[in-house]
Amino acid sequence: MKVIKFGGSSLANGDAFAQAISIIQADDERRVIVTSAPGKRFDDDIKVTDLLINFAKLTINGHNTQDVIASIFGRYQSIGHHFHVQDNDLQAIHDQLVALPKQHYPNNDYLMAAFKAHGERLNAMLMAIILNHQGIKARFIDPLDAGLRVTGTPNNAVVSPEAYINLSNLQYSDDERLIFPGFYGYSLSGYIATFSRGGSDVTGAILARAFHADMYENFTDVDAIYSANPKFVQDPLPIQRMTYREMRELSYAGFSVFHDEALIPAIQGQIPINVKNTWHPEKPGTFIVPEKNFKPDHIMTGIASGRHFSALYLHKYLLNKENGFTLRILQILDRNGVSYEHMPSGIDDITIIFDRNKLSDEQVDIVCSEIQSEVNPDRLEWIEDYAIIMVVGEGMANRVGVMRDIVVPIAENNISLSMVNQGSSEISIMIGTHRKDAINAVRAIYDYFFNQLEDEQ
Repeated sequence: MKVIKFGGSSLANGDAFAQAISIIQADDERRVIVTSAPGKRFDDDIKVTDLLINFAKLTINGHNTQDVIASIFGRYQSIGHHFHVQDNDLQAIHDQLVALPKQHYPNNDYLMAAFKAHGERLNAMLMAIILNHQGIKARFIDPLDAGLRVTGTPNNAVVSPEAYINLSNLQYSDDERLIFPGFYGYSLSGYIATFSRGGSDVTGAILARAFHADMYENFTDVDAIYSANPKFVQDPLPIQRMTYREMRELSYAGFSVFHDEALIPAIQGQIPINVKNTWHPEKPGTFIVPEKNFKPDHIMTGIASGRHFSALYLHKYLLNKENGFTLRILQILDRNGVSYEHMPSGIDDITIIFDRNKLSDEQVDIVCSEIQSEVNPDRLEWIEDYAIIMVVGEGMANRVGVMRDIVVPIAENNISLSMVNQGSSEISIMIGTHRKDAINAVRAIYDYFFNQLEDEQ
């Protein structure tokens, strides 16, 4: 069995739906299909999820929602009409949109989650309708009925262990396709809760683990995952195979083709993942596989950069001898609801690196003030201008000279480093630079590893 997931661009309109259906039909092992909400049909288009968010806001503020309902339903209706599905067969989709504002929600967070989730829900319903209309036996699976239970907050859910037991007990026949909406499950009290945005990848991985799938195929709009961002590096090498942990490391710093949280269920079930292009399904794509018996094709698998970081630098003499110094900092972060990314330190210095997107200006001021007051460092400096670059590869482990191979091309391009940190697994090296230097650093490292070094060998 294979579980397959289609991204929003792969289900944006009738032509995209037709392509997805041809992929489903091409392989009888593709039994479980996960849908995203319809994405953009053209550059200036609006994703259905964004229309649903607007729908939710209008509902919360008590405004008229007739026009936005018509816009949302029109997206599904046009796809249905592409396959000559009559409006009376689409009535259930319209009815669910009309009913959304009338449901009970514990608070507005749950309301927002429920509205957002219907992009995927209605697309799964539509996919089942169209497949059956074309003579392909298919069944829409409601995550509530299937027992896909989640915990956490309404808009940042985490799968519950009981979900795997419930899903494994789902009954189905050998000749039917199961159509699951991605992105959401149901809380233990029975309310819709969504994974973080882009979480249809997560649903696919959960189902792949639950059904003990042989493969999880993730269809998107690129031919493969590339060794560097094509926006930064011209014609970067496509990655044919990579390990789970390589993907996790690269996702952290900026690889956005595949939702990094989706790797966790796949890792737990040891399910291989194949990221493929919906429009070029004949191409091999990229396989993400377990580490066991993996033999890397290159020293470096990929390089990613993120320019959304900031750092707090503290200097205090003999901080290494001061009991509880780091603990007090962590307690300050905890009570202000702030998470940190990394904390490299020296004998008298410590740097705390943050994801700036998760941190408000008010939190920055409060945290800095409380650290100054309670820890009393000799120097405290907030560094707004910070970028992180991750150099990742199973082939880097135990190889002499990798650090030199990274640092030398950076130095030759007159780029200064603010931090270097090697992971304990030895498959990743993190470096910090100024934001303006990040792209040139990526280019310099890529050129050395994939051009100069391989030419020399």
